[in-house]
Amino acid sequence: MIHEKIKEVLHSDTFSHLPAIGYVPRWSVLLLDMLLCTIAFWLSVWIGSGVFNYQTESAEIYSIRVQYLIVIGVQLITFWAFHTYSGILRYSTFIDMVKVLGANLAAGIVILIFNLAMQLTTHSHPMLSTVVMTYVPIAFVLLFSLRVGVKSIGETLQEYGSGSPRVMIYGTKYAGVSIAKMLRSAGNTPYHPVGFITGNDERYGFELAGLPVKKLDESLFEWMAERKIQNVIISPIKMREINPAQDLQVFIDHNIRILSTPYFTKFDNLDDIDAQRIGRIDAIKIEDLLERPEIDINTENVRQIISGKVVLISGAAGSIGSELVRQVQKYEPQVTVLLEMAESPLHDLTMDLNKQFPNNRFIPIIADVRNRTRIEQIFNEVRPDVVYHAAAYKHVPLMESYPNEAIRANVLGTKNMADMAVKYGVQRFVMISTDKAVNPTNIMGASKRIAEIYVQSLFHKLQKENPDCTKFITTRFGNVLGSNGSVIPYFQKQIAAGGPVTVTHPDIIRYFMTIPEACCLVMEASTLGKGGEIFVFDMGKPVKILDLARNMIRLAGYTPDKDISIVFTGLRPGEKLYEELLNQKEHTLPTSNSKIMIAKVREFDYDIVSKQIDELIVTSEQDKTFTTVKQMKQLVPEYISKNSVFEQLDPQ
Repeated sequence: MIHEKIKEVLHSDTFSHLPAIGYVPRWSVLLLDMLLCTIAFWLSVWIGSGVFNYQTESAEIYSIRVQYLIVIGVQLITFWAFHTYSGILRYSTFIDMVKVLGANLAAGIVILIFNLAMQLTTHSHPMLSTVVMTYVPIAFVLLFSLRVGVKSIGETLQEYGSGSPRVMIYGTKYAGVSIAKMLRSAGNTPYHPVGFITGNDERYGFELAGLPVKKLDESLFEWMAERKIQNVIISPIKMREINPAQDLQVFIDHNIRILSTPYFTKFDNLDDIDAQRIGRIDAIKIEDLLERPEIDINTENVRQIISGKVVLISGAAGSIGSELVRQVQKYEPQVTVLLEMAESPLHDLTMDLNKQFPNNRFIPIIADVRNRTRIEQIFNEVRPDVVYHAAAYKHVPLMESYPNEAIRANVLGTKNMADMAVKYGVQRFVMISTDKAVNPTNIMGASKRIAEIYVQSLFHKLQKENPDCTKFITTRFGNVLGSNGSVIPYFQKQIAAGGPVTVTHPDIIRYFMTIPEACCLVMEASTLGKGGEIFVFDMGKPVKILDLARNMIRLAGYTPDKDISIVFTGLRPGEKLYEELLNQKEHTLPTSNSKIMIAKVREFDYDIVSKQIDELIVTSEQDKTFTTVKQMKQLVPEYISKNSVFEQLDPQ
């Protein structure tokens, strides 16, 4: 009952503003220290007169007032020498205590040396050694108590007042303790640490850095709710040790805001970390929860196919293309050709690359992969050694309305690039495909499957004539986080607008991969391929889009279906509930990288499919929409439309 009353008083307006009070000036700190030293001197005289029976009237000994002036004068000089007044009392550290101790000991040593010198030269004894020996520890205790007291009072007011938000720190190893020290020692700290969280029973119940260590269970959230703690900080090091998607979900479910810190190492001087760096603590993003452990690839193999080579990347300013461009630079290509039809994104990319890689050479080229004459001109001029073909139309609902455009961009564009790669002796041609090409239910997926068929059949025909021909390699993967037009930026805009968040179906699921992760695997696959392979990536576990939406709402500080509603709009044209990475008739073979597999797919005769694809392209250029789709279904028998006007073309 008394404890509750104390908490109520501390939460009141009388005390809640105190944590926000500014810092006292340095001269005030020095004045306080000198006042305590004065008290320490007179205490030492009083103790000495009773214990040691001082005879202060002796002619050989200076008067008490003169002794006081000597002590205070010397102490003032040592305070200045050790800068004991330069720290902020509220954030005193071990270093501050050492400075105070050093200043006290130095003052005592100087006075004793002065005493000895006067005794040897004038046979006088200005001060009693016992006074000095008593003064030094008393002064240190008072100065130490001042700093500890102010710091403790400040922390108490901050914990119970309405100052900085209170946070728990997830992790009890070096990184977690370092975060607590940073938050405590840095001025203008945005958060106040009140405890640690651990899943390790050995540390549960103990204290670290004066803060309690709590076990990650249901009682923790009751304890946090009582104290109105709604934030948890996790370090980047801890993030790499856990599975964020699983281990942080419990905090999200309890509407706890998860924060992360900038990266730091054990070599950082925590006492020198400024408020600006502490201020970069920010809420964790949904992308961080979906990221998986860092991928290891054989960088030497990648270097062998890129170093000193001319690398051409189509769709260079897109989400995947731009990341490929950046990853390629690590392997020192001779020149990187940026092929893109969008002027402004290409300009922005070129400016960023020239700043980020000032010693590398880039050739930005505006061109459309559908223009065969222009593509041949480019290949003839730059003579690429390696081609990454990422240019494509990718949005499922939009392409369902424009199948002819999908064929021209995804099929004709790929055909033009592949044919020119053969004609101009490209060593490796890597095509970026999609999981939607497996058992396609939409125009976009079917168009990418046809593009796969073309490059694969082309390679098998060429290989029979020339084993050293261009190696055509295809990579398939699912949705990438943060790509242009993807679901996460879309949800973020809806949440920022106050909702509602629109989900097509409560049971829809998708595979997700980060853009760097996808591009990293593309680079590795380009070294593993001997030609004609379709590589599929380990996409991990699928994510339920409804759960994704709810977590994003919670991470933004809202409650789903209360603060922001979720509305189901129905599956869009061509959309299916789940994506597949392999056709049912296909199987995979392992590679040296456990996250990359080779899909064993049905092979096609180039002479037959090439003629069919040419006819398909001609039909698309005539804008005969239903005829175009009908020909697509003949080329890809497993293409069965879903939620689309083209369902009438499927076998009944």
